[in-house]
Amino acid sequence: MNEALIAGGGIAGTAAALALARAGWRVTVCEEAPAATEVGAGLQMSPNAAKVLRWLGVLDTTAAQAFHPRAAEMRDGRTGVRIYRATLGAAAEARWGAPYLHVHRADLLAVLTDAARNAGAEVRGGAKVAGYVLRPEGPALKLSNGETLAADLVIGADGIRSVLRAQLNGPEAPEFTGQIAWRGTIPAERLPDGLVAPNATVWAGPGRHLVTYYLRGGSLVNFVAVEEQAEWSAEGWSAPGDPQQLRRSFAGWHPDVTRLLDHVDETFVWGIFGRPEQVRWVDGPVVLIGDAAHPMMPFMAQGAAMALEDVAVLMRALQTGGDLATDMIAYETRRWPRVTRVQHRSSANGQFFHQRSGVARSYHWGMVSAVSRLAPGLAAGQLDWLYNYDATEGFG
Repeated sequence: MNEALIAGGGIAGTAAALALARAGWRVTVCEEAPAATEVGAGLQMSPNAAKVLRWLGVLDTTAAQAFHPRAAEMRDGRTGVRIYRATLGAAAEARWGAPYLHVHRADLLAVLTDAARNAGAEVRGGAKVAGYVLRPEGPALKLSNGETLAADLVIGADGIRSVLRAQLNGPEAPEFTGQIAWRGTIPAERLPDGLVAPNATVWAGPGRHLVTYYLRGGSLVNFVAVEEQAEWSAEGWSAPGDPQQLRRSFAGWHPDVTRLLDHVDETFVWGIFGRPEQVRWVDGPVVLIGDAAHPMMPFMAQGAAMALEDVAVLMRALQTGGDLATDMIAYETRRWPRVTRVQHRSSANGQFFHQRSGVARSYHWGMVSAVSRLAPGLAAGQLDWLYNYDATEGFG
């Protein structure tokens, strides 16, 4: 029986563990955190991600705990004027072959972890990875407690500050993008009825934007607020933020925005940092997936989706039953063009949301608004390249 070691027990790592265990591998996941937490809040599972969840056998369980949005919208943050709308729900499933879901990260992680364990994978909490070693008999993971674990394949799914990525590519110096983000959740019962539409809504404006959507069947409202800022030092998404500062940053915006932020009691804040795209993902039978391989800006809600796609394409590469190092190069080659495209589009979206020039906003937003109103099918078609993709095609 082949053995795999996975560094990181997040979405990428647990999905990989589930897929490998179902394929007959002996799998051990090494996760630094002793237990999962709710920090991280919402994830948007677009149809390309939902197809992988369906292939993994967990879509129905996930959908039962999720929220099913009616539409994706972009609005002017100050006036509330709608700039863009794409109908979701049944229309999205008919067009793209799978549903669009809003999922609490903790819920999806629990579903994947339980399924992986039920399939035979071992998930070890409190197991901090210190690096990997390549030996003639196969790769191994080194843990911070001095323990060394051997396997046939090592997968680095240890996130944006990946230890394995740093070892594979050398030290990095992440660059602050000039943007910070707040995130959090608000119980829906505390909000006025109808304040938050049952959509994925981007409220955009000069130098900042706010995203809102429901989670857990509509019982929670998730928010992510991004603001351009000159200085910031911390990276990560668990530092406590100041709700008053958040409210000040969006003062004067549409009343629906300000009323929502009036109900924020707790928020987390982090600096958004950029990392080089041109890095190696593979070192023989050691491979990176998810944010460890291709961190990206959060402006297309595709980070978790790309991680899930990685897992399916990785398993397709392993179907050959041949040399693992060769299979991993095939995985990297197949994934690189698509992931790079998503990275670039994510960065461009941030610029589109934050346009400071009134002339630029009128021109660019006006064109998008006109197409959305006059040719909604054409507007939805701009996402076909992303959502129609099925990473699970080709399995025997």
